Amino acid sequence: MTRLTIHNPDNDAHFMRVKPVKATIRVSRGDKLLAESGNALRVLEMGRDVYDPVLYIPETDVTGPLEPVSGKSTHCPLKGDASYFTLNGEEIAWTYDQPLVWSEQLRGHIAFYANKVTIEETGTDALL
Repeated sequence: MTRLTIHNPDNDAHFMRVKPVKATIRVSRGDKLLAESGNALRVLEMGRDVYDPVLYIPETDVTGPLEPVSGKSTHCPLKGDASYFTLNGEEIAWTYDQPLVWSEQLRGHIAFYANKVTIEETGTDALL
């Protein structure tokens, strides 16, 4: 996959760039490894502000014991409908299980709240 820039059809100032990460990403909480991937996606988004980059890990590379949150969903005009996950009762991650057609590459990926986990990025594309 190459870089992809996606604009909100109702607000051209709201856009995001999705690009593959050429590094290994490890996500942990304390001493528990939750995910490790060499196939992550980095999403850089500009809306009301410039948002911090977010790493999306393929679900197949997530090993942590995440539990789905029932009844909670949010909508993003760029990405689609998100659902959420908890770890030990604390909301810790989300996924776009119903992405919009232009954000289909996010389907099957999970993002973690950076302030609730440790994210390590090593390799040729280390940025965070």
